[in-house]
Amino acid sequence: MAAVPVADSDERTRDRVLGAVLEHGPISAAELGDMLGFTPAAVRRHLDHLARSGVIEVKRVAKAGAGAGRPARRYVLSSQGQSTLGNDYLDIATLALKQLQAVAGDDAVRAFAVERFADMERRYAPEVEQAGPDITARAQALSAALSRDGFVASAASIEAKAPLPAALSSVQLCQGHCPIQQLAAQFPVFCDAETEVFSRLVGVDVRRLSTLARGGHVCTTHIPTGRLAAGGPQVPQAAPASLDEVTNHQQERP
Repeated sequence: MAAVPVADSDERTRDRVLGAVLEHGPISAAELGDMLGFTPAAVRRHLDHLARSGVIEVKRVAKAGAGAGRPARRYVLSSQGQSTLGNDYLDIATLALKQLQAVAGDDAVRAFAVERFADMERRYAPEVEQAGPDITARAQALSAALSRDGFVASAASIEAKAPLPAALSSVQLCQGHCPIQQLAAQFPVFCDAETEVFSRLVGVDVRRLSTLARGGHVCTTHIPTGRLAAGGPQVPQAAPASLDEVTNHQQERP
């Protein structure tokens, strides 16, 4: 039997790695190696090749707990990779929503989006409530729940500096991955419905500063922390007037 050319073998192996990233991403190199039975060196070689080709990209996920060290590197399919593998599901969903919009109007599309995120709200509510009335703690609980569902989320506390009052401090919740990014680009109501869920979960009005669907590097949500979620003294809050006021940490985060 003739030996399989090395190039063909590598191509098949990379296809397996790409398929695993598609199905299980965000996923670390170590997890991929364990899943596929590859050595760390082998899996990283294939990941590096796929990243250079633009079909996968690295997302950094903050580790839980104090002093947890540098954010973990996890791999997800890029927009180019999604296009390479085909977007039949997206085409079908987009066509269905356009038909729904044509037949029943924008309100019907909004109702569909609200229902889609209702399950998220039901699942996340108990653990966010368990965090208590502190807004920062609730935002961190929301971030952890989002990361578990593959949104590659983080919650960074932004302390207001003089001459601004400390009451204007906030948390900026970032999501590095969106499974419906291209769909939301055509139907922004999905982003709006998700933002409304976040507001109800943390217990204060929040503001979306950027979204992946609208060209942002991440989805960033401004969450004011100057009051409690329930029953506490309320302090007027203001979101940044523009993306220029978002910290470098949020702007540069991959």
